[in-house]
Amino acid sequence: MAAALKLGFQGFSTPPKGVLIVLCEEGLKLGPATRKMLGATGDLLQRAASADRFSGKSGSALDIVAPASLPVSRLIVMGIGKAGKTQDFVKLGGAAMGRVPSSAAAAMIVAETATGAIKPDQAAEIADGATLRAYRFDRYKTKHKEGEEPPAATNLTIAVANPAAASKAWAAREGLSAGVLLARDLINEPANVLYPAEFARRATALKKLGVSVEVLDVAAMKKLGMGSLLAVGQGSVHESRVVIMRWNGGKKGAEPVAFIGKGVCFDTGGISIKPAAGMEDMKGDMAGAACVVGLMHALASRKARVNAIGAIGLVENLPDGNAYRPGDIVKTMSGQTIEIINTDAEGRLVLADVLHYVNTKYKPKFMVNLATLTGAIIVALGQEYAGLFSNDDRLCDRLSKAGQATGERVWRMPLGPEYDKMIDSKFADMKNTGGRYGGSITAAQLLQRFVGKTPWAHLDIAGTALGSPQTDINKSWSSGWGVRLLNALVADHYEK
Repeated sequence: MAAALKLGFQGFSTPPKGVLIVLCEEGLKLGPATRKMLGATGDLLQRAASADRFSGKSGSALDIVAPASLPVSRLIVMGIGKAGKTQDFVKLGGAAMGRVPSSAAAAMIVAETATGAIKPDQAAEIADGATLRAYRFDRYKTKHKEGEEPPAATNLTIAVANPAAASKAWAAREGLSAGVLLARDLINEPANVLYPAEFARRATALKKLGVSVEVLDVAAMKKLGMGSLLAVGQGSVHESRVVIMRWNGGKKGAEPVAFIGKGVCFDTGGISIKPAAGMEDMKGDMAGAACVVGLMHALASRKARVNAIGAIGLVENLPDGNAYRPGDIVKTMSGQTIEIINTDAEGRLVLADVLHYVNTKYKPKFMVNLATLTGAIIVALGQEYAGLFSNDDRLCDRLSKAGQATGERVWRMPLGPEYDKMIDSKFADMKNTGGRYGGSITAAQLLQRFVGKTPWAHLDIAGTALGSPQTDINKSWSSGWGVRLLNALVADHYEK
């Protein structure tokens, strides 16, 4: 679902009717074009600021309704703190959009600080933040409160010194925003709408951007020997799928980078059924797969100079007469066997086969998998960081730096042979859970057995992807976490 926003750029000129947002540094310092635009309203601003004790501190705002001598319905002055302070323009754009009433048909953000005009790429970041903030998922609402009209799209204009350059910068960045919103849409969809085959169908839309998409059905997976993935989905009337997406934007024959996502479209826990409370959130147990699709959209949209693989395993985990059981032993595509202790530890079974398939077929430079894998990672890290497990220090370092830059932060967790012992099985090569202690670690240890010597990172996003913390750029149940992180990883280190 597109954001409720129509966006454009123009030069510094008299604002249209609607909401006008200007930026103010501490000490009530405005940019020259802003002062000229406000004209006599500047005196009103001074009086209102004095009455409201507004000085321009970061995060503060002054709201003036129907200001005299301006043809706007509302003037919002946003404080951005001390002069020279480094700004997060994505966050700033989101915060600015958050000040615009939902009923507003038009708004303008003046992209200028006291020191002068904001650069075109920074203006594009403002547009990015505003787009992410404007997102809403309300396609299934048919009724509104009495007297309330369905909110219409807001026409947002960003006033800049060089509109053509800002539009060009936004064109290069817009696909990233669209990728995040695509991931949000997929995660927010109910499971009766987005089951494996439908998810796969939506992923094939990437073909329009030049992405090659291959869908493996049950027959193809049986032929490949994906016994652990197929076991998870065998209790559902909706058959499982694996989707392989390929973007070839780098040199011909160059090793691809690979991203793998867990796509459990609904997780009841299977025979080891979950408690009823909160089970409705398990429609989002495919957030890892949604991130991979959103990332591939972003890479293709901006014509990333890289060869990339996106692979997602799509299943439903339901209890049924045909469902897999505790005590069953399944054979993976790699030939390794897994004893099932708990059918609710299903995501690692899906990823095991997809990781092995991608690793052996495409021989990637590295693999990063994302999964809402364990509740244990939420106990450890809450919702502020995703758990990062890896066999490669350089990949870890790059992911950590990308996380700091984008706000999608990761925290490295340990791996080690001591934890391997916890998933040793008496009857098979391993068991699918090591018990209560170190639950997120033992899950990662299992995945590590399917990556060989390929540099690999596992991101446990159970805390960050669902019921996401509300921020300046996200007011949705799901933030589409991971798209911006991995796009930055690729852009900073793997494009040539």
